[in-house]
Amino acid sequence: MPASAALPLPATATMAEASGLLRQIEAHAAAGGDGPLRIDASALQEFDTAVVALLLAAQRLARQQGRELALEDAPAKLMQLAGLYGVESLLSPGKAA
Repeated sequence: MPASAALPLPATATMAEASGLLRQIEAHAAAGGDGPLRIDASALQEFDTAVVALLLAAQRLARQQGRELALEDAPAKLMQLAGLYGVESLLSPGKAA
């Protein structure tokens, strides 16, 4: 199976968008592919703690499949938010967590 493409997150990822984004992440994970479950966070501009929860859910989904999560191009603000919750090491951008 070929390597999976990265799922791009939208510019806005708040609690209001969380359920729809979770469905997208679940579908992306279900599509399979070799290698890590890739998520591109480069477009994120407006987000809250919901995005951290979504990324942790993505990580769980990846692990259930024997894969890892690769968070690509995460904004510094996202990593700072993850740091407030003590999970920044789980969401290390650019490499599998």
